[in-house]
Amino acid sequence: MERKSYPTDLSDMEWEILAPLIPPAKEGGHPPTTDMGEICNAIYFHLKTGCQWNMLPSDFPPRSTVYSYYRKWQGQGVREKFNHTLGGQVRSKLGKSTQPTALAADSQSVNTDQKKGMCMVLTDVKR
Repeated sequence: MERKSYPTDLSDMEWEILAPLIPPAKEGGHPPTTDMGEICNAIYFHLKTGCQWNMLPSDFPPRSTVYSYYRKWQGQGVREKFNHTLGGQVRSKLGKSTQPTALAADSQSVNTDQKKGMCMVLTDVKR
């Protein structure tokens, strides 16, 4: 039986871009039996809808499996790689450089020195 389609599902083109960014399974372990595309679809569904993990629709892989990959990939920075890669693709299609050239920060996101009222320099900004 085919799974219901959700608006958060990855397109074939998006999956083609993201698939190489998924870390390979550990050597010597049991080979994965779950479709990684379906894991990504379930994670995107969760992130977009804000549903609880136990509220994932039953036509996705088991929620414990999805959550396990989510936590593992979160620690490995996989989601950031996904966002960076897709963001670069969008910027490229718009005729822009894949890397932004400016950084904007509002007053609530910049630490200030209470005594002198001067902004502290942001040294860990990633580009």
